[in-house]
Amino acid sequence: MTLVHCSAIVWRNSLTNTPEAPALIERRGHVMLITLNRPQARNAVNADMCILVGDALAEADKDPDVRAVVLTGAGDKAFCAGADLKAITRGEAVIPPGREKWGLAGYVGQAISKPTIAAVNGPALGGGTELVLASDLVVAADTAVFGLPEVARGLIAGAGGAFRLAAKLPQAVAMELLLTGEPITAAQALELHLINRVVPAVDVVDVALELAAKIAANAPLAVAATKRIALAQTESGDRPAESIGWEMTSAALETVAYSEDAKEGPRAFAEKRAPVWQGR
Repeated sequence: MTLVHCSAIVWRNSLTNTPEAPALIERRGHVMLITLNRPQARNAVNADMCILVGDALAEADKDPDVRAVVLTGAGDKAFCAGADLKAITRGEAVIPPGREKWGLAGYVGQAISKPTIAAVNGPALGGGTELVLASDLVVAADTAVFGLPEVARGLIAGAGGAFRLAAKLPQAVAMELLLTGEPITAAQALELHLINRVVPAVDVVDVALELAAKIAANAPLAVAATKRIALAQTESGDRPAESIGWEMTSAALETVAYSEDAKEGPRAFAEKRAPVWQGR
């Protein structure tokens, strides 16, 4: 993949200039394309990816020449598998100190003024679905699947998934998906109006870029203002309507994330057996 950089943006981390970087940044006209680039790990999020993606979004928000952002994943195995559990097991933080407000991948909590489009090239479970829910529009491959399986692992969707899914779907539908942890296909997600397009996997990025180009052809100030109004988003990027959801998520994480069940869930999953819950 050839990286094309605009002189208006100074990329502060030299990793963005290498094919091995955990995130690749390209410019396609007025559209910034961000590719999560850890295909060997199903594009799971680590600290370096969080920094690169977060910095790219911050730069895009400040650069008037960027009018839309497309987020996709490298390879054909997954869009994003969520947080890198191997890194967490090693005691590594997947969200670097000082970047907590931006959340998973530097993306879920960073509400920029430019429209964002997720080009979902494959399975997007857990944190992958939370990246989708944080995006304004979604183009999905016909091979994509979505879901928040955290309850089956003794965990909760800690990157905004629980309250954002409930906000985007009818309550009964959202509650079934959240409480069972069962996934849905791209076709089902389209039927539920959770996503905008379903296309063959080979076309997903091109279709997302075409959609972004249509947006970028419109008046940028009007587009930014329309996004703010539609999402009740302030000019600083805050979304007051989501503040309660984030507060409740943070409080629940303190209890659930360190529970015995939270240890048992991933352990049982790795050992391919049914978990034995203790409720504590």
